[in-house]
Amino acid sequence: MAQKKSNWIRRTVCLLPVYVLMLAGYLYYEKKVGERIRYEDMIAMTNKCIRVGDWKCAEYYVRELLKSEPNDTNLQMHMAGILFEQERYQECISYIESLNFKHKDLDYLVEKSNALEQELKNLGVEKSMHFRLEFDGGPSKKDVMEALAVLEVAYDSISNLFDFLPENKMCLVLYQDKEFQGVGPRPDWVGAVFDGKLRVPVNMMAYREIYRPVLFHELTHAFVRAMTHAHVPCWMNEGIAQVVDGSHNNKERPAGAKPSIESLRKSFVKETNTEKATKLYWYSRRMVEELLKRDGGGLEAFRNFAKCLQDLSELKMDGALQKYYGITAKDLLESI
Repeated sequence: MAQKKSNWIRRTVCLLPVYVLMLAGYLYYEKKVGERIRYEDMIAMTNKCIRVGDWKCAEYYVRELLKSEPNDTNLQMHMAGILFEQERYQECISYIESLNFKHKDLDYLVEKSNALEQELKNLGVEKSMHFRLEFDGGPSKKDVMEALAVLEVAYDSISNLFDFLPENKMCLVLYQDKEFQGVGPRPDWVGAVFDGKLRVPVNMMAYREIYRPVLFHELTHAFVRAMTHAHVPCWMNEGIAQVVDGSHNNKERPAGAKPSIESLRKSFVKETNTEKATKLYWYSRRMVEELLKRDGGGLEAFRNFAKCLQDLSELKMDGALQKYYGITAKDLLESI
């Protein structure tokens, strides 16, 4: 009996290193799994913060993620974009200059940051509850305050339509000088644009029947951007903006063949042919009107469309359209 006990003890002692190694391996695995889960949770939180435009929250999580992956270029590009969105332009430029890689999106952020820094130095400023209005030249106080008043009315209307309140203040630039019309070339037919700021030529303020729908139109783009930071197909973005501004409802169907889905997805501002641009805008409005009509055309229809936009980042265009309307973009176009 003593001999058997002695043999058992020897075997157990011999196996102890194996048990220790197994335990160490198990604990190491558990640690790695825990780290991975925490990392994935932080990514999910980052995406959520970006989706709602909570840039302080997004910055916190991206900085935490960078502690684990300091050389991740995707995280670094997000960090640059987050600094830009908070209007920390000099910080954004310095951060990009510290990186060890180049990218066209980073080049754009540097160019845009420099331009916006210059604007902050040169433009006059007025503020309201939800807007910061910047202007060059000498627009009358009446024009400036009228623009802010119209924007506040539009803000209330659009936020009610979409059941959505943007996290951050929005900015309007009333410009005379082309220097302040935004970065990048554009066709002559383009007047007002939204490029993160609403940019409207100040001379438009002399024509109430023009500038009011223009402000509603461009502000709708601002809401779309605030609701989803996914790449929104241009026909959805321009279509809903036209529906909200209500200025082109009676235009006849353009002559000729329908545009392609691909041409309706990409930016219309790059289209130099006015006739083709008119066709793209007409079909985009009709396609969105058809989606709203499928939901009865009332308030809930607009709110459902907003949910569809918010799901674009995860489901992409046809996935979101199938979920909310049971149709693809191609079939929708064919139905017009």
